[in-house]
Amino acid sequence: MNQKTMKAFAWIVCLLFAASTAMAQTGVKHAFTVKECVDYAHKNNVQVKNALLNVKIQQEINRDVTSAALPTVSGVISGNDYLKIPTSLLPGEIFQQPAGTFIPVQFGTKYNANAGLQIQQILFDGQVFVGLQARSTSIAFSNKNVEVTEEMIKTNVYKIYYQLVASKTQISIIDANLDRLNKLQADTKVMYQNGFVEKLDIDKISVQISNLETEKLKALNSIDIGYHALKTLIGMPTKDELVLTEELTEDKITKDFLSDTAFNYSIRKDFQYLDLAKQLNELNIKRYRMSYLPTLALSGSYTKNAQRKQFDFFGKGDWYTTSFVGVNLSVPIFSGYSKAAKVTKSKFELQQTENQIENLKLTIDNEIETAKLNFNAATITLAYQKKNMALAENVFNQTQKKFQLGTGSNTEITAAQTDLRTAQANYINALYTAIIAKVDYYKATGKL
Repeated sequence: MNQKTMKAFAWIVCLLFAASTAMAQTGVKHAFTVKECVDYAHKNNVQVKNALLNVKIQQEINRDVTSAALPTVSGVISGNDYLKIPTSLLPGEIFQQPAGTFIPVQFGTKYNANAGLQIQQILFDGQVFVGLQARSTSIAFSNKNVEVTEEMIKTNVYKIYYQLVASKTQISIIDANLDRLNKLQADTKVMYQNGFVEKLDIDKISVQISNLETEKLKALNSIDIGYHALKTLIGMPTKDELVLTEELTEDKITKDFLSDTAFNYSIRKDFQYLDLAKQLNELNIKRYRMSYLPTLALSGSYTKNAQRKQFDFFGKGDWYTTSFVGVNLSVPIFSGYSKAAKVTKSKFELQQTENQIENLKLTIDNEIETAKLNFNAATITLAYQKKNMALAENVFNQTQKKFQLGTGSNTEITAAQTDLRTAQANYINALYTAIIAKVDYYKATGKL
């Protein structure tokens, strides 16, 4: 292979490497509705993932609780090499010695071995039985935490999603304004060439165009930041492309909005969560109260014992069997007021949860009424700002015609353009405020 061919080959390798690197850095494109964003978040958001892991953790805790009600079986194997066989003292009278004297003797052999099985089964333990009763409630509590977390993520996704959609509408309005000003600038240049206006008039329009370009640049930067925030929220890699497919219109805001008078607190997932917490508090009180009752357990043992002068347990020789079955009754008498303290502590915790439930009711009532008032005010404001924007646009168009006919001034056009931009900004803000009020109302009523 000559030098020229080697250079060509090297270029091809570099191009292929660059192409593969570019492909590796290119993410996946996602075109999502707001519902699809929420579904993606429920699968990829870290908080949701951890909440789901908490469910699995609780399942393992329940397995541990269940094990307390099952028999425990253990095998025991032990071996001893008595470097010095223990000495026991026997009364001297046995060997016809004076009373009060003792004869030291050694019993046993140098090598001893034991092998056996031990079993224990709880027959009655109040705390264990209450723990078994609490298993389903504990799992329901963990699952409800998942739902509460998902709803929180869903609310935030809706708000950021529609904020970005509203920002897209803002960009389209800015582009429309730029088109107007660019046309006005072109017409003004023609008028300047014909001697109808001054160079200052062209410069003033240029300043307005420059300000709009700067405003557009800031808006685009804010949108990029918003997209990164939304990706982070739903757990999407930054390199992936996210496209929002929904549009924000007045129809979307007012469609299917029902202000129900009948409301049940149990619809709210956070209320359900606290209700389950209350049930767990009650079970905790019951568990500590049951600790006053006796516990009953069945135990058994089967062992083999061998004693040797030589280490030959695996050879010939006898193994002696010992076995027993027993029942153990443990009656608590006094525990230093520990049980009473635990019961009282659990009662206080129950009262705290009940207080939280009552406070949540007040909070929900306030959220519903506030969201309802905000939505009604937002829809009225939206309709007003839409009319105001149309009026401002009409004023600008009429002012522009007067200017082109030579009966208007550049100052009038500047004022009309400023009024139009203000009206447009107010309309975008009213549009976003209305959709957020709707989201807040549905969240408050548990229907999001």
